Amino acid sequence: MTVAPDRPLAREITDILVTHCGLDPDAAAEAPAASLEELGMDSLALLELSAVVADRWRVKIPEQAGQLSIAGVADLVARKADPPGHTENAVEIAAPLPLVWEITNDVARWPDLFTEYAVAEILHRDGDTVRFRLTMHPDENGVSWSWVSERTADPATREVHARRVETGPFEYMRIHWRYDETPGGTRMTWTQDFAMKPDAPVDNAGMTDRINTNSTIQLAVIKEKIERAHAGGAR
Repeated sequence: MTVAPDRPLAREITDILVTHCGLDPDAAAEAPAASLEELGMDSLALLELSAVVADRWRVKIPEQAGQLSIAGVADLVARKADPPGHTENAVEIAAPLPLVWEITNDVARWPDLFTEYAVAEILHRDGDTVRFRLTMHPDENGVSWSWVSERTADPATREVHARRVETGPFEYMRIHWRYDETPGGTRMTWTQDFAMKPDAPVDNAGMTDRINTNSTIQLAVIKEKIERAHAGGAR
């Protein structure tokens, strides 16, 4: 996977090569897929590139950078400057673990549990593994985002491992659900590991912020609904 030559970061790398390393801009424009070595960048030019990149993005360019195209260098910088996303969010629910497990793993009823999902369509079941399509409520632009995910629940360990099958703007998205008994009920923890595609509208850091914000909201909603269901059952 490479960054398209006309992407801002690729243009910025090109500007560095032209300004600091003596790159011929016309040669670069005529051969966008050429390696830096093929574009005439020698070891001194690569050292200068490495120095500027290290100063600007705190990223170290490997010795083999001469074999990369400008887009390849931009992709390398983007990945190292924007490491994969990782979030962990948890909530304490005043309800027994079996009830929390039952409600949160009833995927077909997620539209009643989450505020963000309009439809949850079960596509396939195989034991404790379920494949399903989620469709969100329309966003501010009227777009209803939809994707297919798969999750496998392990009742013995009280853990669930999930992943997006249709990744959309994500390069990958993996989610781990963990349930722990506590003196007051159940602690449910969501851990998400992901990376955005280079052409995604938001980078890894931006998506990390979005996920942390949304997870806090959804976990609070889930807590309130399960605790209400538990109280109603007790009555």
